[in-house]
Amino acid sequence: MPKNFLYRGKTVEELTSMSMDEFISLLPSRMRRSLKRGLSNEQRIVLEKIRSESSKPIKTHARDLVILPEMIGKTIQVYSGSKFVDVRINEKMLGHYLGEYSITNTPVRHGKPGIGASRSSMYIPLK
Repeated sequence: MPKNFLYRGKTVEELTSMSMDEFISLLPSRMRRSLKRGLSNEQRIVLEKIRSESSKPIKTHARDLVILPEMIGKTIQVYSGSKFVDVRINEKMLGHYLGEYSITNTPVRHGKPGIGASRSSMYIPLK
């Protein structure tokens, strides 16, 4: 039997039935401060789209939006700087930012030395 998920001692059902202020009091200080300062227009629009119960994914550039209990089960496409990355929200993501799940950089893969790799490799004999 799988364990039930708890966030700060509360089940997902308890979290979804809480008011926004009660949930904010459970968050870590950085997220709590971010939400107490108020939502930007872009963040407010994303929350309204989530609350409208549409089944299609929501595209957003708001990487600084804190994941709330009402977002669980939704798919949000978060902009990574070059493309939109699908982020399926589950209960373990509560209290994190959307941007944490949409990586902005790619690992660098350097080429092997040889023809055209650099100016110094011009003089390496090619067998």
